[in-house]
Amino acid sequence: MTAARPRETAGTPPPTAVRPVLTGIGSWLPPDVLTNHDLERRLGTDDAWIHSRTGIRRRHLAAPGTTTSDLAVEAGRRALKSAEEPTADAVVLATTTPDRSCPATAPQVAARLGLSGVPAFDVAAVCSGFLYGLATAGGLLATGSACRVLLIAAETFSTLIDPADRSTAVIFADGAGAVVLRAGTDGEPGAFGPVVLGSDGDLAGLIEVPAGERYLRMQGRATFRQAVERMATTSRTAVAAAGWRLTDIDRLAAHQANTRILHALADELGLPPGHRLSNIEHVGNTAAASIPLLLDHTSADGRLRPGHRLVLTAFGAGLTWGATTLRWPDLPVPRDTP
Repeated sequence: MTAARPRETAGTPPPTAVRPVLTGIGSWLPPDVLTNHDLERRLGTDDAWIHSRTGIRRRHLAAPGTTTSDLAVEAGRRALKSAEEPTADAVVLATTTPDRSCPATAPQVAARLGLSGVPAFDVAAVCSGFLYGLATAGGLLATGSACRVLLIAAETFSTLIDPADRSTAVIFADGAGAVVLRAGTDGEPGAFGPVVLGSDGDLAGLIEVPAGERYLRMQGRATFRQAVERMATTSRTAVAAAGWRLTDIDRLAAHQANTRILHALADELGLPPGHRLSNIEHVGNTAAASIPLLLDHTSADGRLRPGHRLVLTAFGAGLTWGATTLRWPDLPVPRDTP
């Protein structure tokens, strides 16, 4: 019997559809840095080998005792300070590394941010978590369940990594990024387009922490092929759903998996080198936190400017994937540290 082909979901909303609009952004990286040179003796490799295969030279790791909620609170605080109205009446936390298996981590994060009483919950979609969280936040805004949503993506992904496994220890890292979203309409600066999502549980074994085990396992070559194919296809769908063409895109903000995947994806989409945003060299693969970290860093350094049209896309374990579009806004409040 032939397995059903995985389907991607994208609504066909009316012109007056409510859209999540970006009004604030912030990020946080733990201060401890692990460089390729630090890994050389442990893994029997060198900086040149790691960088040529991943594009990474350094990554940030949470110190012992530092939790995902700690990172989430710092990023959330900065996003709220950046927002035109530094409030939220719902908190969505995208993470695969919650502080504990029960209860969810989001209510604790909300309380620490002075938001006790608002609805708060976790979303788990690994490296696609930010986009799954964005779709969820958009639903809260569209139904009137919330007027402003704080969406945080935070990971202490190093806790899932075998420090002696060269295939994963050189890639994954820790960090958090957050955005504040309000209800708005199509076409205004900061408005996200339709969010296209997909999954294929038949291939879950490509990236997994097997039951009863502690560490992540990844089949690199097969994951590479799936990542490029799924992100390229979904990006095309999201761009078309927004009424754009690929030639309209100014910047590609893809999940920072590794440089080879990023280049292959951009080539597949026909986007020139100057359109490709990246910060993986200095932060590594931070799973769900990857896209908001990328947006915050590249807007701060000028590579991402108001008016730029972006396609955002991610791929992760599950398998899960997603994409959306965004016209970058001129955020009114400087994103300095609290």
